Amino acid sequence: MNLPNKITTLRIFLTILIIIILLFPFDAVGLTATKLFINELIVVDIKYFIAGGLFILAAITDFLDGRIARKYNLITDLGKMLDAIADKFLVNSVLIILASQGLIHPIIPVIVVARDTAVDIIKMIVGSKKEVVAAIKSGKIKTIVLMLGIILTLFNNLPFELINIKVSDVLLIIATVLSVYSGLQYYQINKDIIIR
Repeated sequence: MNLPNKITTLRIFLTILIIIILLFPFDAVGLTATKLFINELIVVDIKYFIAGGLFILAAITDFLDGRIARKYNLITDLGKMLDAIADKFLVNSVLIILASQGLIHPIIPVIVVARDTAVDIIKMIVGSKKEVVAAIKSGKIKTIVLMLGIILTLFNNLPFELINIKVSDVLLIIATVLSVYSGLQYYQINKDIIIR
């Protein structure tokens, strides 16, 4: 367990904490969730702000673990596996929860999870033939846009909500389109290996 792997493990624990905060039935156990009133029109449940802050911290760990691993030559098979699991666990679980709570359209997690599954299958097939699937630029851009969309959704699209511009929705739509595009790119790049 080197430093990058410890940072990745921290991301998994942060994800579990985010899930608990978003799903815990505060009302059922007699706890009143604090609401924030912004501009006398926008009412925000503070649990989303807390989850948003933790999500930002988890997203930073996603950037840090890979950078440290590459810089100090600490890349390990365990690290690669943990990083992939932590990334999908963080993003996909939050997307599913946001959809279940009516904050985003359900088609977004359906497409993102389906794409991740398809790319994982491609990686397994290619890996079984002793080849490596390199990360592609469109996949990295998709992840950044998706994380920004999730963060804005957790923060109730503020400050853009004050001027009634749905930046969070636009970012999530762009990320969903990029999910499909990057998934097709992964297939196209590795098609010959898959067919062989």
